[in-house]
This record gives sequence, C-alpha cells and structure tokens, in this order.
Amino acid sequence: MSDADAETDRGPTDREVVEAASEAAEGLVLSRYKQSEVEDLDVTVSFEDGVLEVDVYLNAPDETADPEQVAQDAVRAAEAAVDELFAEAREEA
Repeated sequence: MSDADAETDRGPTDREVVEAASEAAEGLVLSRYKQSEVEDLDVTVSFEDGVLEVDVYLNAPDETADPEQVAQDAVRAAEAAVDELFAEAREEA
C-alpha cells in the first residue's frame, strides 16, 4: 500500500465530505434568513479526485441580507467545514 493509499484510508469518505459541505452551506443560509423568506435554495456539492466544488444558488429578498454575499459566504462555510473534517481525520490518524 502506498502512502497516498494509506492517507486516503484515514480520511473522510467522499460522501462524508459532500454531506459536511452541504450541511454547512445550508446552515449558513438559514442562519441569515428565516426558512420562510427563502424562495429557492440550491446547494450543489461534488467531491471527486480530491477536488471540492460547491455551488450555491439563493433566491431570497435582499431586505434581510444581500443574497449574493450570503451565497458566497455559504460556499466559504462549506469549504471550511471540509477543511475541518480533514483536519479532524489527520488528528485521529
């Protein structure tokens, strides 16, 4: 087994990465808006070959917060959640 294989065995699964990112992004949006204010929210996450892609589409009123900024913050929250997931996996190894 190569070092890369051993590292992969200790890290989170692709599914865990996607779930953590999705939950973080959605959680951030819902921390800024009441669920009833959100007209449409689409969080798309993929994690393939070690590459994380997060896309957040948000249709919500801008009286509470700027929807574009909230969507960007949600992407950053997703990335941070994944970074934390990998950091925890390294600590446990």
